[in-house]
Amino acid sequence: MVKAKKDQKIQKKSDKKSRSKPKKKKILQKIERGRVYIQSSFNNVIMTLTDDSGNVIDWVSAGALGFKGTKKSTPYTASLVGKAMADKIRRLGMSELQIFVSGVGQGRDSATRALVASGAEIGLISDITPLPHNGCRPKRPRRV
Repeated sequence: MVKAKKDQKIQKKSDKKSRSKPKKKKILQKIERGRVYIQSSFNNVIMTLTDDSGNVIDWVSAGALGFKGTKKSTPYTASLVGKAMADKIRRLGMSELQIFVSGVGQGRDSATRALVASGAEIGLISDITPLPHNGCRPKRPRRV
């Protein structure tokens, strides 16, 4: 009697697993024009792909590619991030790109070069790094 109850419980658990919904395949949209935002900091390189109205389509970062620690902010890693983004752009069938670069990290140029080498038509490369107009209040003079 006890064994039969255990068998029923095991059977119920296995039924639940088989009833799970199949995953839907992601439908890739055909988008003609898009924007790529490259954010290069001292710690990471992040590239975001958006459409013309600013809706995020996809993104890639050095951390998502498996790099850890100080290796995430190197120019080599940034070029790999650029190649990964170029592959995604090619899959979507984008022909025109605008590139917006932000940040002061080492990977700015190499990420941009990887996108330019992808073959898509680049309409604009713009630096949108925020610059202070007057900056923070300076430190007080040191008394000696």
